[in-house]
Amino acid sequence: MSKTKDEIIKVFLSRGIEQIYPSPAEFTSYLAQSQPLKIYYGIDPTGPTLHLGHLSVMLKLKILQDLGAEIIVLIGDFTAQIGDPTDKGEARQVLTHEQVLTNCRSYKKQIGKVLDRQKIKFVYNSRWLAKLNFSQLITIASEFTLGQMVERDMFQERIKADRPVFLHEFFYPLMQGYDSVHLGVNAEIGGNDQTFNMLTGRTMQKKRGQEKFVIATKLLVDPTGKKMGKSEGNMVTLADEPNDVYGKVMSWPDEMIMLGFEICTEVDLTEMAKLNKQNPRDAKMVLAREIVKIIHGVNKAVRAEKYFINTFQKRLVPDEVIEIPAQIGELLSEVLVRAGILSSKGEFKRLVDGGGVSFEGGENVADLYQKIIKTTVFKIGKKKFVKVLVPEN
Repeated sequence: MSKTKDEIIKVFLSRGIEQIYPSPAEFTSYLAQSQPLKIYYGIDPTGPTLHLGHLSVMLKLKILQDLGAEIIVLIGDFTAQIGDPTDKGEARQVLTHEQVLTNCRSYKKQIGKVLDRQKIKFVYNSRWLAKLNFSQLITIASEFTLGQMVERDMFQERIKADRPVFLHEFFYPLMQGYDSVHLGVNAEIGGNDQTFNMLTGRTMQKKRGQEKFVIATKLLVDPTGKKMGKSEGNMVTLADEPNDVYGKVMSWPDEMIMLGFEICTEVDLTEMAKLNKQNPRDAKMVLAREIVKIIHGVNKAVRAEKYFINTFQKRLVPDEVIEIPAQIGELLSEVLVRAGILSSKGEFKRLVDGGGVSFEGGENVADLYQKIIKTTVFKIGKKKFVKVLVPEN
């Protein structure tokens, strides 16, 4: 049964939202009156892949897209060169424009896994930010005080720790705010770590007679409050293979299960309540399957689950095994490095020391100088199986 507009709005507001400015009630009233919503979501291409943090926002945009909103995805090819200081203990590394453009090369394809690309307007903020002259920058900067900028928590933490805060970092929220002004949007959405930047844009627009809703969404965080990301080594990307997505989600702490359902799936709240009463492992398997389904489709989600069950629960060797040639007497470490399975002998040593290399039967490889004596299947790390093939006599 299809939902009414009021029901769709209720779903939008009931999950994954941290705060809406000026208020949820005003935003609800705006949508209910069928007024045109022009909303943008900014992504700085600091890496080549989008991740579940982006997915959670795109799922909210999908609902608004279905309600007829005009969706703008802003690729921050200029702002990424400066680097967003949000939640950072030190200034970001400056990127070249070439690096930034390389990073975002496959963004549209990844976004198309969730949203209707044909109904999205893609823009690049270098088109206007790179054209601002020094006089214009001074005018924009004069709209805010130093006190407004340094009150941000991460700047305060750096000051207390006697770590530097660079002047150019204050320009980031000004640039993001100017994006809103230039685009003339009446809504912006982003993770709640972007609230300061998004509200900066709201302030700038109000001074120019424009009004903008700010929608801050919940973040995907671990039980300690850390964002799931590259630095923590637990990032699930929209470019990951289905088996990797499923396996990474299954490695999450149980405390993350319901948050994952809320912001990274379309499972309804009633079903989520039932899943919350299940065995955590079973609920997590449903979560992993749902996330893979959104990114890769239902068929690959089913196959990924089968792979996980056979490989990690039944301890069976999967059908999909990497095969690499070798000669009897060669060192396993050299064979794996030569084939690109591992980056170095040092990585092999770390894996062996941690029990991360094993024979097909489950026995760990303990010898750093393990030689190849016959065709053998090895498990490398948590998810990879390699069949080392030697010539038959």
